[in-house]
Amino acid sequence: MLSLAAAMLLSCGVTACASAESTVPTYRTVTEVHDWGAAIPRIIVDLGKNVAAGAIDTDTFKVYVKRSVPQVEADKKARDMYQKLSPSVKDTKILGDMEGYREVTKAYVADANGNAVKKGRYCVLEMKIGPALTLGSPLNFDVKTMHNDWVRCEYTITQEKAISALHGKIEGLTVAKSAGDIRPSIDAFKFSEADHDGITLHYASYEPKGVESYPLIIWLHGMGEGGADPAIPIAANKADRFADPALQVYFGGAYVLVPQAPTFWMDGFKSFGDGTSKYEVSLMELIKEYVAKHKNIDTNRIYIGGDSNGGYMTMLMIRDYPDYFAAAFPTCEALRDTLITDSDIQKMKETPIWFTAAKTDKVVPPVEYVLPTHNRLLVAGAKNVQMSFFDDVHDRTGLYQKEDGTPFEYNGHWSWIYVYNNECISTIDGRQVTLMEWLAAQQR
Repeated sequence: MLSLAAAMLLSCGVTACASAESTVPTYRTVTEVHDWGAAIPRIIVDLGKNVAAGAIDTDTFKVYVKRSVPQVEADKKARDMYQKLSPSVKDTKILGDMEGYREVTKAYVADANGNAVKKGRYCVLEMKIGPALTLGSPLNFDVKTMHNDWVRCEYTITQEKAISALHGKIEGLTVAKSAGDIRPSIDAFKFSEADHDGITLHYASYEPKGVESYPLIIWLHGMGEGGADPAIPIAANKADRFADPALQVYFGGAYVLVPQAPTFWMDGFKSFGDGTSKYEVSLMELIKEYVAKHKNIDTNRIYIGGDSNGGYMTMLMIRDYPDYFAAAFPTCEALRDTLITDSDIQKMKETPIWFTAAKTDKVVPPVEYVLPTHNRLLVAGAKNVQMSFFDDVHDRTGLYQKEDGTPFEYNGHWSWIYVYNNECISTIDGRQVTLMEWLAAQQR
C-alpha cells in the first residue's frame, strides 16, 4: 500500500509541490556582536519577485518580534546540560521587552545575502539597536542560573503599502516563516569540546589562513557565559573581536581559543572564588592539547586574558603556570588581593601583565582586587606591568546617548569593552602603545 506522503506526491506532481513550497515567503535574521553583546540589526526578506532599487522604503513594512524561551530540542547530552543549568525552563524570565514592533531605520533591495543591489527579489530592513533596546537582543540573562542563553526570536513582517515589481505589483505580503539566521563573526569560529580529568570543556576557536608561525590568544569568558554552547562566550561579550582583521593585523594573524566553563571559572574546591578552580587542570590540558594539534602555533607567543570570572582564572593560570604564557591581560579581574600571597606575587611578576579596570566597578571593586595587586607587583620589582584604569565605561562610538545627550554609560564592571576595541593605551618608553600592539610584541 502506498504511504500517504507518496500518494500526495503522485497526486500533485513533484514540480507543482516544489513550486508551492517555494512561494511561501521567508525571512532571515542577521546577528552581530556589539559592545553590549549580540543584537539583530537587520532582517532579509524574500519578496518573491524582482524589484528595482528604490522600490521600498522604511514605511513599506512593519516588523514585529516575539522573544521567548526556546524549547530544548538538542541531543540528550546537550539537553541534560541545559536542564542542569536551567532546571526550571518554564520559570525563566525574559529580561526587558518580550515582544513589540521594532523601528525600521533603513530599507533597500538586496541579494540573498543582504548586499544592496540595483534589482533583486530580496529586501533588507535595518532596525534600531542599542544597549538598552532589548527587543533587538537574541540573548537573555537568566537570573537563576546566572548565565546567558539564546532566546527564540519570532518575526512577523507585514506589508503596509504596495511595491512596484519589475513585473506586476507586490501587495498584502505577510512574512512569518524563518529561513534561518546569519552570524558572520560568530560563525568565523569552529566549535568543539574536549574531555580532561572527567570534565568536558566546550570551546570556540579561530584559525588564521596561512602556514606561517602564529601566536595564540586565549580568552576566558565572564560569569554569564558558562555552559555547553561555545557560541555564547563569542556573542555575549564581543570576543569575536579577536578574529576581526582590525585586531588580527597587530599579530600578523593569530589563533584564538575561547574555552567555556560548564558553570563558572570561579567554582573553587571549597567555595566560590576561594583562590582555586575545579576547572584549572582541565583548562590547562585543553590548552596544551590545542597547541599540540596546531604545529604552527608559536609556543613563545601564547597570550592569556579574560574578563571578571575569566580574569580570575587568568590570574590563577599565570600564578600556577608562570613559565607557559608570554603575557596576560586580565580585565576587571575577580581574584581578591587578600587571596594572593607574597609567594604568588613573586611568580606572577615574571609574566608581562596589562590590567584593565574602571573606577565605577561595583562588582569587583578595584580597591579590593586589581589596585592592591598591581601595586604589590610593582613593589616586588615587576618589569613589565601596565594598567588601564578608566573613570567609567561609556559609549565611545557616538551612536548611543543617555536622555540628556551625554554618552551612554555602561555598568562600570564592563571594562572589557575597552579591551575589545583596543582603547587601552599606555605610555611605554616615551611612546603611546595600545594593548594589542603591546601584546603582539611579547615573547616568552
